[in-house]
Amino acid sequence: MSSDSGPAPLVVVERFDGFARVTLDDPGRRNALSLDMSDALVAAFAALESTPDMRAVVVTGAAPAFCAGADLAQLAAADEEALRRIYAGFVRVARSPLFTVAAVNGAAVGAGINLALACDIRLAARSARFETRFLALGLHPGGGHTHLLQRCLSQSAATGLLLGGEVVDGREAERLGLAYRCVPDDELLEASERLVAGAAGAPRALVEQCKASIAAAAASDLGATLESELVAQLHSMAQPAFHDRASAIRRRIGR
Repeated sequence: MSSDSGPAPLVVVERFDGFARVTLDDPGRRNALSLDMSDALVAAFAALESTPDMRAVVVTGAAPAFCAGADLAQLAAADEEALRRIYAGFVRVARSPLFTVAAVNGAAVGAGINLALACDIRLAARSARFETRFLALGLHPGGGHTHLLQRCLSQSAATGLLLGGEVVDGREAERLGLAYRCVPDDELLEASERLVAGAAGAPRALVEQCKASIAAAAASDLGATLESELVAQLHSMAQPAFHDRASAIRRRIGR
């Protein structure tokens, strides 16, 4: 990149057919989440969500880390406004209607775990490392960390990670449910692309509705979920995409 082209972006967005890869790109600082990087994440997701043919996003970090946590110098000097700005990047990811997959390729520490947990699911490389590190810093967790942890872990496992200070690798993350799957390091990006392929080829509105239904079901009982899914399923059945795909499958299987 030439010297007159400005500073290199802290977040790199690559667009593919129906999905994008968002890469934290400050490897010299192990992709520490600075105020500027958080701002760039917010902007990246706003741009992707405004693209009608975008259904899914893979979030990863430039090697050797996924995200080593918040920028400590900025964190030490932060007031409430600055803290909320640091949070804003992963909160934006958590609130995205798109299907989000964290491809955790190395260390995910503190706010880096928050970013991974903000995604719908996590694929972990075998070399991935998950570490809360808040207590080691004498710092209470923030950014919704305790909520995000317990979305995918039992209370016991969440407490062990936070108060026990354990460092969890990719295989253990899969065993605990912190990661959907652990894969060899050199297969991580390919596996993440296979995982988002189904959503990338589906109608955008259907992807968003399915994601919203999963979130609603987690906070409701079977009866309430049945009724809300009934409305959503009837709506999807009225769309051309359902009839076209159902007809194609019936022709293929001869029924």
